[in-house]
Amino acid sequence: MKKKTVAQPKSGDGDTVHSPLVTYASMISLLTLCPPFVILLWYTMTAADGSVSETWNYLKQNGVQGFLDIWPRPTATAYKIIVVYGVFEAALQLLLPAKTVYGPISPTGHQPVYKGHLAPSSTDSGSSGNIIIDFYWGMELYPRIGKYFDIKVFTNCRFGMMSWAVLALTYCIKQYEENGKVSDSMLVNTALMLVYVTKFFWWEAGYWNTMDIAHDRAGFYICWGCLVWVPSVYTSPGMYLVNHPLNLSIQLAISILLAGILCIFINYDCDRQRQEFRRTNGKSTIWGKAPSKIEASYTTTTGETKRSLLLTSGWWGLSRHFHYVPEILAAFFWTVPALFNHFLPYFYVIFLTILLFDRAKRDDDRCRSKYGKYWKLYCDKVPYRIIPGIY
Repeated sequence: MKKKTVAQPKSGDGDTVHSPLVTYASMISLLTLCPPFVILLWYTMTAADGSVSETWNYLKQNGVQGFLDIWPRPTATAYKIIVVYGVFEAALQLLLPAKTVYGPISPTGHQPVYKGHLAPSSTDSGSSGNIIIDFYWGMELYPRIGKYFDIKVFTNCRFGMMSWAVLALTYCIKQYEENGKVSDSMLVNTALMLVYVTKFFWWEAGYWNTMDIAHDRAGFYICWGCLVWVPSVYTSPGMYLVNHPLNLSIQLAISILLAGILCIFINYDCDRQRQEFRRTNGKSTIWGKAPSKIEASYTTTTGETKRSLLLTSGWWGLSRHFHYVPEILAAFFWTVPALFNHFLPYFYVIFLTILLFDRAKRDDDRCRSKYGKYWKLYCDKVPYRIIPGIY
């Protein structure tokens, strides 16, 4: 009989920094409130003119029954679309040729390998001993179905990120069907979202080193988030614009577009800079000169000593998570074509800001635990967490 493994939670994959009561209450709240919120977001955008107050008045008048009435009913057509799309993306994941890419070394010493016909298997799994935490955070770091199918690659990248692009185009087409033309506000929104998603897939090899893949296990937080929250919430500014074909001046539209593209490029260059630094083992040039770095060591859960290089120059010398600044600004620029008649289109920007600030905190806590004195040296050299000179 296979022995059951009880995992000791690591930072970012199930650790709790608050009291158990606060932790459980937070997780249960997110598990129960996020799914209905997605439905209310859709209803508000499509049936309430994007007005939160109109939706609130509807719910006050109709109560729970009113909410049940707006909950979408499954249809054969909807099932067919989702299944066909999911199977198509799964086929692309399994069948398209790809170069081999290595993920980061996990706390147990495992290094996942990604390529067209290979998904990793590892000992990076187990239970925290609490069913709520296990369901919310997940139990496996690199889960798979069968020999080849990597679950997180599918949910995060193939289904989630590709649906972002598909829905951005769908909203653009829907506005054309409704109005016979596409507004410049929708064009700017769609163009920036497509540029961002294209950037993501161009840089995808670097994604294997991020918290989503390397530290957050496959649970509700990651998998449901990428399968439902990303397609629903991340694309919501475009959903709003379907019924609000706002016309910007040519100068304003071009200015927003260029500013958004610049932010996406800076975000990409931040990730590219660090990825190249890692690929060359610290020998790449950063802004025309040799990089500044800290050589750190850490011990895996198996007792093996490993070495890491911490980049302290270039974008990564400005702050420890400077790449979040252009990412938040890019989201603002593809949302601002909706102008300011309603609050709801900006929910994604606010959510993203909270998410990334929390992620930066979790990453700092994890790295402090992992690197110890070396992380203190790093923080002394790069004192700001996200915004240079402020935070």
